[in-house]
Amino acid sequence: MSHNTIEINRAMDKFDGHHSVWLFGYGSLIWKADFPYIERRPACIAGWVRRFWQGSHDHRGTPEAPGRVVTLVRQEGAVCHGMAYLVTPEEFAHLDHREKNGYLRLPIDIAFDGGGNVEGLVYIARQDNAAYLGEASELEIARHIAKARGPSGPNAEYLLHLAQALRGMGHVDEHVFAIERYLAALADDTR
Repeated sequence: MSHNTIEINRAMDKFDGHHSVWLFGYGSLIWKADFPYIERRPACIAGWVRRFWQGSHDHRGTPEAPGRVVTLVRQEGAVCHGMAYLVTPEEFAHLDHREKNGYLRLPIDIAFDGGGNVEGLVYIARQDNAAYLGEASELEIARHIAKARGPSGPNAEYLLHLAQALRGMGHVDEHVFAIERYLAALADDTR
């Protein structure tokens, strides 16, 4: 599958005719909602973990030196916390462009903090997309993130904003926090 997934996502018709759709965000969508929304609620999805295994050629890196951003990976018994946004279908033109670097819209069951469930959408970068970088140790990922920079800024900024947002929501993500610790140690070593 190519880097650019806009046309594939436009063909998804599961929610055609709906006046609004819930969107689950687990990466930059937690802290950077650059689109209008009707409602925003803390939420989670079951059976998935957040991993810095996706390349970013267009935001936090370049085609020659991609950064690393998060995607979701299936894991039995896991829960991934994030933020859900109720949006109108018109917002997907912007979101499809924002998430075009290998992410596909998929239907997902979203559970709201405090109760209630709804079927919505999530963008996931699968292993078969051209921008997928794959598994690496948290130290290797931190080293990669420390060097990467793209049109949206340093890759480290993405990681730090995500860690801060998760803490602000009261959630622990060992993968994210371990990379954050390694990144801080790497910064200390260069001083």
